[in-house]
Amino acid sequence: MVKVNTEKKQHRWFPLIAAIFVTSLIIANIIAVKIISVGSLILPAAIIIFPVSYIFGDILTEVYGYARARRVIWIGFFCNLLAVVAIWISIQLPAAPFWQIGTLDSPAAAQNAYAAILGFTPRLLVASFLAYLCGEFLNSFVLAKMKILTSGRYLWSRLIGSTLIGQLIDSGIFITLAFYGIIPFTILMKLIITQWLFKSIYEAVATPFTYLIVNYLKKNEQIDSYDYQTNFNPLMWKE
Repeated sequence: MVKVNTEKKQHRWFPLIAAIFVTSLIIANIIAVKIISVGSLILPAAIIIFPVSYIFGDILTEVYGYARARRVIWIGFFCNLLAVVAIWISIQLPAAPFWQIGTLDSPAAAQNAYAAILGFTPRLLVASFLAYLCGEFLNSFVLAKMKILTSGRYLWSRLIGSTLIGQLIDSGIFITLAFYGIIPFTILMKLIITQWLFKSIYEAVATPFTYLIVNYLKKNEQIDSYDYQTNFNPLMWKE
């Protein structure tokens, strides 16, 4: 069994891992407005980057522990909220009389296009924020608990196991809150299952990549956290 490192010290790669996590989250929420077709699957464009936040969430918990991952999850939440507020304010501000976007040769047309692409509805925002918090915290909690149960062995099992649970909750909450009453229930369930499976397979395929990063960080940062004494309350801020 790897020696448990419980020292409170700075680790040089931690800020980069946290930054990738937060950046992936914010990018996903901006590009989610576009719907793409992958074979017979219809998915939001966010699918290309959102699972990366789960991959790096796994890395944070596995290497640095649940308490630090919890803080980064909240940082991601508030950074995303800041982005939403900034975008909303930019939409409300009047357009310059000479402003154009591509072939849209009038400020009014450019403003409408800008608002249509970057605008958010309150229902979608609530669904997105709640799904993110529940999914990420559950993913981190399950991984940390499985690490203790397996004594740090079988990394693949907790990477995939935590993802299956976290992504199911994330997809279920978001799609249900965002589209319940708008689309038929059978289609709603199909959307949940499709997104859940796609995101889970995405992360399963990325497991060798995750292994490389985890092993490198544990060796170079000289840390391998086990959450034996951790308070798993998601509302706490301190480590």
